Amino acid sequence: MNRGICSRPVTALTKPTLGLLAALAIMLIPTPAAWAEDSKAKSILKAMSDYVSRQENLSLKYDADVEVVTPAVEKIQFSASGDITMTRPNKFRVSRTGGYAEVELVSDGSNLTVYDRGGNRFAQVPAVGTFDEVVDRLRTEATLELPGADLLLSKPYEELIDGVLEAKHIGRGVVEGVECEHLAFRNLDTDWQIWVEVGERPVPRKYVITSKAVGAAPQYTLRLRDWKTDVSPASDAFTFNPPTGASGVAITLLKDIDDIPAGIIPGGGK
Repeated sequence: MNRGICSRPVTALTKPTLGLLAALAIMLIPTPAAWAEDSKAKSILKAMSDYVSRQENLSLKYDADVEVVTPAVEKIQFSASGDITMTRPNKFRVSRTGGYAEVELVSDGSNLTVYDRGGNRFAQVPAVGTFDEVVDRLRTEATLELPGADLLLSKPYEELIDGVLEAKHIGRGVVEGVECEHLAFRNLDTDWQIWVEVGERPVPRKYVITSKAVGAAPQYTLRLRDWKTDVSPASDAFTFNPPTGASGVAITLLKDIDDIPAGIIPGGGK
């Protein structure tokens, strides 16, 4: 089988050859001195945060990948996709479809509904307060995480920059054909990167979190696309109508609606 221009088996490479290749790879990576200072990375992150938080209405689609590491030190990746629609301060609809669960979260500003589409069951709890407060309650009381929630808060910059030890503006990259500013940040237990669209609409296009506290450094990757910030949602966008046969349950019973199968611990949490 044709393997391209390198027809010699990899196993034929000697250790000195591999060492030379590794050294050359390291030499090609820009040194920290070649990157911009922290201030530029933080300035771009602040501009992105301010722009997103100013949008009263927004909608987007996303794709998420979560890596786990097995006891045999094998990385396995689980993927999901979905939609986010939001009207500030506290109305939103988030869907997530993966290989193990299909879930919808709907807040009409008064009540929050978590709907397990696969099990045709739902739970409803009061959703008094802002989007930030609802997100916090979901995290602490139901261990539910909204995809990219940190990017959509009323003050995302404060949340994102909290605990940052080092910030870099790496340069520019392209995400799904869109030119972006590439930023990298370091926290005590995580490294994370974000790609921000260049131009008058500095929305985040990609977000990667690497866990340094877990062996093999698993990652969480979020790709954000089809951003719309100038369209008001439909009048019933945040209304939940229970499907035929759906049963209401306590939110504590919805434990098997994660991106990954029960019993597997993911990495990459910020």
